[in-house]
Amino acid sequence: MLSLPSFFSKFFKKKNRAKPTTMINLILFGPPGSGKGTQATKLVEKYNLLHISTGDLFRSEIGNKTPLGLEAKSYMDKGALVPDEVTIGMLKKKVHENPDVKGYIFDGFPRTTPQAEALDMMLMIDGQEITSLLALEVDDEEIVKRLLNRAKTSGRSDDADEDIIRNRLKVYKENTAIVAGHYQTKDKTHTINGVGSIDEVFGRLTEVVDRALVMS
Repeated sequence: MLSLPSFFSKFFKKKNRAKPTTMINLILFGPPGSGKGTQATKLVEKYNLLHISTGDLFRSEIGNKTPLGLEAKSYMDKGALVPDEVTIGMLKKKVHENPDVKGYIFDGFPRTTPQAEALDMMLMIDGQEITSLLALEVDDEEIVKRLLNRAKTSGRSDDADEDIIRNRLKVYKENTAIVAGHYQTKDKTHTINGVGSIDEVFGRLTEVVDRALVMS
């Protein structure tokens, strides 16, 4: 189990950097096929954010054979889950490597309440907090239709099997419900209608973000 005090004393001994008073720190959720990647790119461009994907972080840290990457690989090679403190260490490293952005989009993290609490603590140490959790909502049948259609060009086998698609949706809902509940208690969880044109969905997202910034 992640021990927050011991973890943060280990990773955060350096003096905190000066940061802007208000940063935009978003958690972006969306089922496969919801257009989350496209919307993340547009949010990055509009608000000058850094898109942090845990999948990309793992590949980078392991590929570069960093201490955190090697530690993560040691667990993965045994078929074990990588401890939260290792993942948070990678996130913190990435954040501190990019001091000039105006905030972050966290993609693929957090997935559990302990991870959400650790992320909150990580940001709090820098005088920041999560601005909003944005969850794109698209009907299951629409997602299935989109992915089966995408399979014609994506070459991904998991896009072409309806049973696999529905299981991916089930896992997504189970993971996000827990974290959404955590931020709902802070009045920061927002469900966004993900059906419509790219610009229509983007407009709904920015409306929520801009409102949160005014209230912060």
